[in-house]
Amino acid sequence: MIDTRYALGVLAAMALVTFGLRALPFLAARFLQSHPLVQRLGRFLPLAIMTLLLLHTLVGNARDNPSGPWAELAAVVTVVALQRWRRQPLLSILAGTALYVLMRNAGV
Repeated sequence: MIDTRYALGVLAAMALVTFGLRALPFLAARFLQSHPLVQRLGRFLPLAIMTLLLLHTLVGNARDNPSGPWAELAAVVTVVALQRWRRQPLLSILAGTALYVLMRNAGV
């Protein structure tokens, strides 16, 4: 049987480590905001992550679709065209998603 004080001590240590890991980004943010590398990553990383997610999804879904990658490509073209034309991300995403779902359900 585990000693109660030992178990409580372990739980307290885990709680402190968890709290410290959660608080560290907020404490370090003040010092890191002015660092040039962090500023460069802040401009580049969101676009890079979205591009990688898009490519991963496109390739994965196109492989699973026996009729080819046409639904995925049409959805991406729709999103890009609407975004360039209207500059409304929600409209672009909704239209691209709707087109993709319609085309996949139609067997295209």
